[in-house]
Amino acid sequence: MISFQNPLAFLFLLLIPLLYILRYFKIFEQIKFYAVLKDWDGSKFEWSGKWYNFLYIFSKVVTILGCICVVVAMADPVKKTQEKVYTSLGTDIVFVVDTSPSMAAKDMNGNNRLVAAQSAINYLISQHDGYRYGIVVLGSEASVLVPPTSDFSYFKNRIDELQIGLFGNGSAIGDGIGTAVCHLASSKAPKKCIILLTDGENNAGEIHPETAANLAASNEVALYVVGVGSKGTVPIEYVDPITGKLYSGYLNSNFDSSSLKQIASIGNGVYYEVQTIEELNSALSVVVKNENVQQNYTYKSVDELLYKNVLLLAGVLFLISFLINKLLLREGIY
Repeated sequence: MISFQNPLAFLFLLLIPLLYILRYFKIFEQIKFYAVLKDWDGSKFEWSGKWYNFLYIFSKVVTILGCICVVVAMADPVKKTQEKVYTSLGTDIVFVVDTSPSMAAKDMNGNNRLVAAQSAINYLISQHDGYRYGIVVLGSEASVLVPPTSDFSYFKNRIDELQIGLFGNGSAIGDGIGTAVCHLASSKAPKKCIILLTDGENNAGEIHPETAANLAASNEVALYVVGVGSKGTVPIEYVDPITGKLYSGYLNSNFDSSSLKQIASIGNGVYYEVQTIEELNSALSVVVKNENVQQNYTYKSVDELLYKNVLLLAGVLFLISFLINKLLLREGIY
């Protein structure tokens, strides 16, 4: 809703019709100099052409609109919105995202598996507020990219920066889960969970996935595992972010889901196997709803000042009027 903090400024709008009334009665009239050739038996200058007449009227209308915008800016327009503010903690969720080369397989609605994971995560956070989200990236090693945060803009930017092969060619699933647990163990959130998105088996790192899953369970962190991608021969293509070399070919995708089901079970979670972006969105939505907690919240009023935007519009209108008068109507040009 838009309101005005200085509504009395609208009284200045009365000056616009007053000016034209005074001119009509020739009390306050523009100074005019008539240039004629009649004294030398010539014809006087006459205004001709409908096009020029239209431009003249149009420039006057634009000028009036510019004046109105200035008055509106003086009235100090403010856009008022209500922003939800949570007064209690919700669930902390850390996504553990596999960036190994196999995640470049293009079998998720024509997109590769990492792009599908990025898209699903971004969609999820746009639909569910009140949570804190974090990111752990795994390859041959694992690293926390974003600790649990409610700064969704920062979180989204970091998600969008993920690249295939950025952390090596392996899948240190155990290290990824363990890293996520370390960042959730000290959290005061009423619920904590990890969502692992991967398409492979643990083949790197120092921590066995079952050990990491037990660590999650002992710290009351639910572990959900999402197996991304189809099985069989699928096309693959990616650029190594370190060397810049393009890799293209086919991947024999046949990962063993039994180990992923096992660690999800140990971590008091659920295993999902998805082959489309729609299935991935659905799986993540179910997880978030399962981990939802009742939160207290209030609303605060947020004011957005609009006078700068209105002044900018006024400047544009005055510029248009000036250009019409000088370039098209040729006023003041001899």
